[in-house]
This record gives sequence, structure tokens and C-alpha cells, in this order.
Amino acid sequence: MIILSILFFVTAILYSSVGFGGGSTYLALLLIWDVPYYIFPIIALCCNIIVVSGNCFNYIKAGNLNFNLLTPYLIGSIPLAFIGGSLVIEKHLFEILLFIVLSIAGLLLLINFKSYGDEQKSYNIIPFPISFLIGGVIGLISGIVGIGGGIFLSPILFLLRAGKPKYIVTAASLFILINSLSGIFGHLTKNFILNEIKYYWLLFLIVFIGGQLGNFLNIKILPTRLLALITSGLVIFVAIRIGLKIFIQT
Repeated sequence: MIILSILFFVTAILYSSVGFGGGSTYLALLLIWDVPYYIFPIIALCCNIIVVSGNCFNYIKAGNLNFNLLTPYLIGSIPLAFIGGSLVIEKHLFEILLFIVLSIAGLLLLINFKSYGDEQKSYNIIPFPISFLIGGVIGLISGIVGIGGGIFLSPILFLLRAGKPKYIVTAASLFILINSLSGIFGHLTKNFILNEIKYYWLLFLIVFIGGQLGNFLNIKILPTRLLALITSGLVIFVAIRIGLKIFIQT
């Protein structure tokens, strides 16, 4: 549990530094550590909420919230995150989905890391149907796997040049927070043994501390671009590790 806690701590620092919660990597680490499969999503989503809550508070306090940018994606994602969370999938299929999610997310983040902190002079207004559809797809995937979805939303918004970096990072944090809550409610419709979650209280404490530290690094010390690059490297590394577990070790 000590090594797992340290890895959760590092994950929380890196992900929170670019406005994410870390759910995808928490899931991968829990899988590697052979934590009971049926409580994966609840643990990861709870960690997500703990980490991004601090981010959301700081970003909103700084005046970086743009409701017009975020709302269409949330409208599409919230119900589908709940539906996705309520679905029951077999463990091997879950592992494959997680591998795909991590691989795509890591590559998207790597491709777009230069966009963090890059203030463009003009931005695109994305039509509501497109925003709604993107939010819905991300919400469904997030609910099924047990992540917040911001690691997909943020790179996509950068690719679409949908807003200033500070608005996109804030939107991703709130997207993760609200989707994680919706996903948890969906997962709670299944027969989880919630009493087992109490044995993982140390992970919740660790990610809270790591999340606060990561947000401090973002605001005060390290360039966001560098943090995004490091985070993409972590995501890709974990994806490779999961791929080895699925396709070689089994």
C-alpha cells in the first residue's frame, strides 16, 4: 500500500498541475496492484473529485470559468456518464478499454502540450450540436471506465481552438468533477461492497495533498507546458504497462 500511495501521490501532483484528476492512471495502478476489480471505479472517481475540487476552487477564484464554453459539453456528458457507470462489463474488456483510453489520452496530450500557456488571438465558436456530441461520447466512455473525461476534453478543446488555455483547463477540471459525481451515482446502481473502500482511506488523503501541491506548481513555479509534457509521458508509460499486462503477460 505504501508504494501504491506514493504512485498515487505523484499522479495527483502531475495531473492536477494541468487541471486533471488522474482517474485513468489511478485505475491502471489499481489494476496492476490487483485491487478488487469491482471497486476500481469508485476509488478512482473519489480520488478524481478530491483532486479537482481544489483545482476548481482556485481556477474559479482566479476568474477563469467560462460557462459558455463548458455548458454544452456538460449537457451531453452528465446523463451518459451515469448510464456508462451503470453498465456492467467483464474485467478483460475493461482492461482493453482502459488501455485504449490511456493510449489515446496520452497521445492527445503529447500532441497538444505546446498549447498549454499559448495565448492565441482568435478562437473558434463550436456549434452546440458538435459540443453536445463530443460531451456525450466522452461522458459515456468516462462512465464505463470510471474516469472524469477531462483528459479527453482538454486536448480536444485545444485542437478546436475553443478558448483561452486558462478557460480550457478550468472547463476540464469542472467537467471532471461533475462527470465523476455522475459516474459514481451510476456505479452505485450496481452491487458494490462499499465497506471495502474504507481500507483505502490513505489513498484519498495522499491524492488530496498531491492535488494541492500540483495546483501550486501550476500557479507558482513550473510552466504548464512542461507539466503537460511530463503528464503525457506518464499516461503513455502506464498505457504501455497495461498493454504488456493484457497482451504479453496473460
